[in-house]
Amino acid sequence: MSSVSFRKLEKSYGALRIVKGIDLEIADREFVVLVGPSGCGKSTTLRMLAGLESISGGEIRIGDRVVNKLPPRERDIAMVFQDYALYPHKTVRENMAFSLKVRGVPEAEIRTRIAQAAEMLGIGQLLDRKPSQLSGGQRQRVAMGRAIVRRPQVFLFDEPLSNLDAKLRGQVRTEIKRLHQAIGTTIIYVTHDQVEAMTLADRIVILKGGEIEQVGTPDEVYNTPASVFVGGFIGSPAMNFARGTIRGGDVVLDGGAAIPLRARLAGSAGGLEGREVIVGIRPEHFVPASDGHAVSGRVQVVEPLGSDTLIHFAVGPSTLTARVAPQMRPAPGEALSIGVDPSRIHLFDAATERALV
Repeated sequence: MSSVSFRKLEKSYGALRIVKGIDLEIADREFVVLVGPSGCGKSTTLRMLAGLESISGGEIRIGDRVVNKLPPRERDIAMVFQDYALYPHKTVRENMAFSLKVRGVPEAEIRTRIAQAAEMLGIGQLLDRKPSQLSGGQRQRVAMGRAIVRRPQVFLFDEPLSNLDAKLRGQVRTEIKRLHQAIGTTIIYVTHDQVEAMTLADRIVILKGGEIEQVGTPDEVYNTPASVFVGGFIGSPAMNFARGTIRGGDVVLDGGAAIPLRARLAGSAGGLEGREVIVGIRPEHFVPASDGHAVSGRVQVVEPLGSDTLIHFAVGPSTLTARVAPQMRPAPGEALSIGVDPSRIHLFDAATERALV
């Protein structure tokens, strides 16, 4: 088991900077998820840690060792890829045993490790099959088993669920969580899927354009996003945004609706008076009009989901989405009055898009 640290980590291809001076400390046994849109540098960062990409600048430590110049085989890591990377001509057992045989692990020890990993992943009955005889979910379990038997200091997962259908993603995601609870090894996991990040991570690292936008627990990045980008990236449906101005302790949205924020702003009201802001409201933080300060709009689209209903409605120039009770089914074009809980409002600076309060 081991900690991992990135210090001023850089990756450039000529004049193009992909990773821009990342600083990050990952504790021993921690499950950290790197998440962000395509091109943000998350997979490149993971590949530099694995030794599959050279480092343009900075330092990577695994435990107390600087591993910048170590080849992958000497870093004591195991990586699970999105395409499984199994040997098609070998059985599951042979795939799982291969790296151990290369390292000279005794046969008896290999059999023990394979049996333990197979039991943990529920693939004992598949050991004599070849990859072509397995489903996508089974192949991913085998790929995980092949990593587990190595007993590395750090597990790396590079978008391991992206090739699976929705049902299998949920199943394998649960197995990865259970795996971490069982073995306690440090895990660094890359995904573009914020649901995977929220459900798996001890901490989430949100990347944008090769830089860290925010690091925090799932609750922290959801409830106190550091920027408009984080607020919009984390959460499904995404956070609503509308422009407005702070006036007399209220935030007045473009379009005329005013939401009282005196209690929320407290001593900050004077310093924010007249400031242009971006207001963030999560869909589930709309409430019945009688329970909060109401905003009025016109319904555009209604999406019944069974457990709840999503209502998309226009307020001035903005289109907002509210998650409401399933029995609430206004018709498109109908006028809507809905409450907003002022204590759940997020305010961001209109110029920098960073959080204010």
